[in-house]
Amino acid sequence: MEITLRAVQDGDLPVFFRQMTDPEAVRMAAFGPEDPDDREAFAAHWQRLRNSSDVLRTVLADGDVAGNAAVYGVTGEREVTYWIDRAYWGRGVATAALRALLAEVPERPLYARAAADNAASLRVLAKCGFRERARARGYANGRGREIEEIVLILED
Repeated sequence: MEITLRAVQDGDLPVFFRQMTDPEAVRMAAFGPEDPDDREAFAAHWQRLRNSSDVLRTVLADGDVAGNAAVYGVTGEREVTYWIDRAYWGRGVATAALRALLAEVPERPLYARAAADNAASLRVLAKCGFRERARARGYANGRGREIEEIVLILED
């Protein structure tokens, strides 16, 4: 399977909305919007992102929109994030997409966060060179309760 990144296009947004409202994906990601089904909030969020200086990419798997990946935040505290359609889980798409994004954005350090029980995402981050930096507890909208989160860092 060929994994590539490209700039986000208007036609990607309905696909992202479908992907980001999948109940299992919302639960796994844990830290997301209060109401993932709020289409207006989703549209406003993506409008803000697209107007920012953040690096936003659509993840393509054999030409199909498989998700998105981004680097956001202020210099010295920038974070990576990604969301991959559940149909592509366990197939190396997230790892390949994150590696491509990291090659495109050479600045370091970069941070990442994942729910402590999200073994798949933690595995993707470790394969890409991220190491645990800290642990914290925070309210996870996708779980409806406070959970443990792992903060990771990618240094030079």
